Amino acid sequence: MRHGKKFNHLSRRKGHRKSLLTNQAKSLLQHKRIFTTVAKAKALRKFVEPIITKCKKDTTHSRRIVFSYFQDKEPVKILFNDIAHTIGDRPGGYTRIIKIGNRLGDNAATCMIELVDYNTSYNPKKASGTTQGKSKTRRSKGKAKTDDLNEVAIDNQDTLILEDRAAQPEQNADTTSSATDVIPNTPSENDTTIPKEDDTKPAG
Repeated sequence: MRHGKKFNHLSRRKGHRKSLLTNQAKSLLQHKRIFTTVAKAKALRKFVEPIITKCKKDTTHSRRIVFSYFQDKEPVKILFNDIAHTIGDRPGGYTRIIKIGNRLGDNAATCMIELVDYNTSYNPKKASGTTQGKSKTRRSKGKAKTDDLNEVAIDNQDTLILEDRAAQPEQNADTTSSATDVIPNTPSENDTTIPKEDDTKPAG
């Protein structure tokens, strides 16, 4: 009886099913995209994603566990040397299934399964490398907007302070120049000099 066995047997026995999923996982890691039926793709996703998670920690123990699934060194090298650096920031969900219709003959539902980070049409920024080095935050949008407004206000305040500091030397220069202006000679109250008499004044 198959009580509690909820996974898809794919109409194959255990050994055949394991070989099928192993070979499909090798092809997926090598070519980054394969075409198969929807049932096989869903079974492959459950098989390959835990293996991809193992490659995030590049240790001897992790490499031996991954090697036990494939019994081949090539997919192990691809996982730890190439894929691990690309999917290092992704917390799961490494594959994408896209249905492409039914095939001729048996009318089976077919699809394309691919590694998410290697599709340039869906991730143009990831392919160009513009998103590298950006930290992900979990703050809400409202808080982000208020933080941006605060940053703008602080920037405006800084610019005003700089403008005031730049204007102060000009004001000091104006005051010093006005102090050094020549003051006209005006007779003071204590001046005892006697003015000269006018020669044209008639005598008598």
